[in-house]
Amino acid sequence: MARLVAATSATTVGASVSVCTMTAQSHGFSTRAIHAGQPADPTTGAVVPPIYATSTYLQDGVGEMRNGYEYSRTKNPTRRALEECLAALENGRHGFAFASGLAAEDTLIRTVCRPGDHIVIPNDAYGGTFRLFDKVATRWGLTYTPAAITDVDSVRAAITENTKIIWVETPTNPLLNIADIAALAQEAHNIGAILVVDNTFASPYLQQPLALGADVVVHSTTKYVGGHSDVVGGAVICDDDALADQLAFHSNSIGAISGPFDSWLTLRGAKTLAVRMERHCDNAERIVEWLTRRDEISAVLYPGLDSHPGHEVAAKQMRRFGGMISFRMRDGEAAAVGVCNHTRLFTLGESLGGVESLIEHPGRMTHASAAGSPLEVPADLVRISVGIEDVEDLLADLDAAFTAKA
Repeated sequence: MARLVAATSATTVGASVSVCTMTAQSHGFSTRAIHAGQPADPTTGAVVPPIYATSTYLQDGVGEMRNGYEYSRTKNPTRRALEECLAALENGRHGFAFASGLAAEDTLIRTVCRPGDHIVIPNDAYGGTFRLFDKVATRWGLTYTPAAITDVDSVRAAITENTKIIWVETPTNPLLNIADIAALAQEAHNIGAILVVDNTFASPYLQQPLALGADVVVHSTTKYVGGHSDVVGGAVICDDDALADQLAFHSNSIGAISGPFDSWLTLRGAKTLAVRMERHCDNAERIVEWLTRRDEISAVLYPGLDSHPGHEVAAKQMRRFGGMISFRMRDGEAAAVGVCNHTRLFTLGESLGGVESLIEHPGRMTHASAAGSPLEVPADLVRISVGIEDVEDLLADLDAAFTAKA
């Protein structure tokens, strides 16, 4: 068996930007998740990368750094291991780890855009992403237009002469809409813009946007990559060397980077991503089947359903259909809130992608910041993040909640 190697290249500011030789052609996903960026420690032979809890590093002489390490905002070995692993999982060349998904997004837009530039965003984007664009980026001089990312014509109509980014989530949060990544990449490239794909809902295991033509992938690694609801983080992955150099500069200059302990926790979670995602998908499919038989529900939103308008595209670009499900209650907001308030195994809480199942009312919780805007979500909507518990227990919990809310 070939020895597993991940080569690295330096950048102008010494930040972690990797060129992974551990590609899909040479090693499978789980092998990369366990080994990319994680060789045994050369001093002790430890098989798990150490937590380098240090702010600064000894220099051999003035300006003579060891392997580019001078200060941990710029570069840290634990963060570097995570960044190399994330790049390998997305089949990208350059990875950057941040303190949160929104820190990753903010650093990216400040890298790519200038005041006066324009961004096309999903008309059902995650509430935090919308808040970043609407309340923060606009004060910096950016403009944005929401568009139905399921419809290439809608996206094309939203483009202006100043558009620099077409930004998509697929599946979207929380309506589970599907964007055709390859088609939108072509639209972006036709105007000299880039396509950014938020791959949080799918995870790198289920979907590989760079291989479909996307220029940049972003993640809230808090979710499926970390997978245990015990760490907050974000990531940006790309292939372009020039963009990577600029991301390295801005990552260092802005400083919203992932700390060593957070990086270590996220890296530990990534090792089991493949096996967890299979169980998330197995459980979700059983629950979707159960939900479609409930008279209380007017619509089940899940791209794995043949009736989902994005099913054909999702089947083309995803390995499976994920662990996120949304549904709409026939009796409106009160019924939706009632179900959320009566589960016991499904924890009422924000976030997603952990081993435990979560339930929420997006209109009052994760997407409250979009209230009154074109991105406002339906009041009768419930979103669940299906965990990896025994599915029969999850079904019994939902059944009890539907009965109790009545």
